[in-house]
Amino acid sequence: MDIDIRSDEGARLPQEGAARAPSRLDTQHAVETPEGIALSLRPAGVVPRCLAYLIDWFIRAAVLFAVAIVAGIFLRNLAGAVLLISFFALEWLYPVLFELTRYGATPGKQAMGLRVVMDSGLPVTPAASLLRNLLRAADFMPAAYALGAAAMLMRPDFKRLGDMAAGTLVIYADSVRLDGPLPEAEPAPPARALSAREQLAIITWAGRAARLTPERFDELALLAAGQVCAPPPPESGPQSAGQRLLAVAHWLSGRRENGAPP
Repeated sequence: MDIDIRSDEGARLPQEGAARAPSRLDTQHAVETPEGIALSLRPAGVVPRCLAYLIDWFIRAAVLFAVAIVAGIFLRNLAGAVLLISFFALEWLYPVLFELTRYGATPGKQAMGLRVVMDSGLPVTPAASLLRNLLRAADFMPAAYALGAAAMLMRPDFKRLGDMAAGTLVIYADSVRLDGPLPEAEPAPPARALSAREQLAIITWAGRAARLTPERFDELALLAAGQVCAPPPPESGPQSAGQRLLAVAHWLSGRRENGAPP
């Protein structure tokens, strides 16, 4: 019987947890998914978000300028109305439409390596995106987004008022490997021959140890340990299912006694 203990995490996730996080000064925002997967999100600060806004502002200004020229040539009597409608759409719908794509970011945010997500790390919802962008009017007060910048500087997750109300977070959207180094353990052979699919599942589970909570790590190990792991020798003392399956994962990855290759 095949064993599948891999955890569904998606192809792109925020920066990995503290065990493998790069040595940066950015504040980490830890969340845990309903599946027991521990994520460490890296909120974006004021400077990259301001630069992203400036990029988007120049894009909107260029589009509006092009619309004004075209409308002035071909729609002389309706040029004013077309210009007002275009301004409204660019000001209020432009960020919402881009945030609801699979990138979760406007072109400016994409250029700065940022994306908008929910507090849980899930993709932003239409209602949340609309709310956070409507409240840019409050963040703008009294001028030049002063209130929004002040709110961001007072919080470790750099949320402006719109983010607080919508439950959203602007993070760095770095691509990461889902699998990493295996936690240390003495290798042990499996109790029976394993198929290629079973071997891959066990090694993948072990490689995601830093992304899983200890409870979820052992819970997944219980699904396979009874079928895969040989009983531990009496002198080794009691071992958890996670420790026993981790020993098999090291053996499958090529380690033998004293770390020697096969």
